[in-house]
Amino acid sequence: MSSPAPHNARISVIGAGPGGLTCARILQRNGLAVTVYDRDAGPDVRDQGGSLDLRAGDGQVALREAGLLEAFFDLARPEGQEMRQMNPEGQVLFHHVPGDGELFKPEIDRGRLRSLLLDSLQPGTVRWGHALTAISGPAGGPRLLHFADGGTVETDLVIGADGAFSRVRPAVSPAVPRYSGVSFLEAWFSDVDDRHPGISDLVGQGGAAAADGERGLFAQRNSGGHIRVYIIRRAPADWIDRNGLTTGDTEAIRALLLQEYAHWSPGLRRLITDNDGPYVDRPIYALPAPHTWAHDPGVTLLGDAAHLMPPLGVGVNLAMLDASELALALAGAPTVGDALRAYERTMLPRSTETAKLLEGAAEHLLSTELPDFARDDTPQP
Repeated sequence: MSSPAPHNARISVIGAGPGGLTCARILQRNGLAVTVYDRDAGPDVRDQGGSLDLRAGDGQVALREAGLLEAFFDLARPEGQEMRQMNPEGQVLFHHVPGDGELFKPEIDRGRLRSLLLDSLQPGTVRWGHALTAISGPAGGPRLLHFADGGTVETDLVIGADGAFSRVRPAVSPAVPRYSGVSFLEAWFSDVDDRHPGISDLVGQGGAAAADGERGLFAQRNSGGHIRVYIIRRAPADWIDRNGLTTGDTEAIRALLLQEYAHWSPGLRRLITDNDGPYVDRPIYALPAPHTWAHDPGVTLLGDAAHLMPPLGVGVNLAMLDASELALALAGAPTVGDALRAYERTMLPRSTETAKLLEGAAEHLLSTELPDFARDDTPQP
């Protein structure tokens, strides 16, 4: 089968995260039809995660192509660019306060960004409750999407925007994410100005980090009086099970952590002891670098599905830049196959370069060296 023209193609995006929704928005702005399939039952069924910094050179570029940059600035928190680096004794070693008008990488909550993108799409674009299980059909297309409820959809193009453990990736690549050896445990704090004023003061309007070479803490202010703390440690991916615990055993997990952080200052240890509710286990995985695949005229990947890297502030920005470039390639190419070749010709070298730079960089989150906060790869979960 010959590759169809993009304007006549049935385009299916798998995953309603920032990358998938950005791609859909730009496709629709350029007159292309698209359907987004997501496994969640609806947009509000689970927590969307913490705050993101969208950078001028990639995330903001994508939002400009989506026609949403000004709306983003209305929602963003430029003050969230504040950053403090401390030592385990609680001494501030570095403090960046953003200047007036500094918009290099303002913060926005994941949930707010997702709502901005969702509200920009044509009604019915996203089909909720569609968990992809497999893709069948010949490489030349059309492809058949198989969903967990037994339903199927025939499509001319499958765009995998479905994250670290993508169900689309096996259609073009055998690569699977590898555990980095570094694990995050997420802790939540609510109504911080009234209920946790000491932590609010410690974190400021942006983020605060500390590390001793073996373990670290990263605290990040979100909107609405919320702070998220990431407790960062070298540990087996199944360290909770190995200790005979579950993620619901909050007090027992806390006791283990307090032993590990016994030499840290009381103020920083409150980031472990004073959280509201249970911890959330987030072991850090990455795809091998480089991750490439042979061209397939009916399947491609973007974001973490294409180039999962350690959480160093690049993931969502690269995903949205991927989405923008792919959508624009589809809008301007004579065939879907031509568009994918053009997109992958740019995206794969870029992602390879970045992935090699960040290979093993999860260890940087534990380093006692002061990061260069002007760089794009400053640690940020």
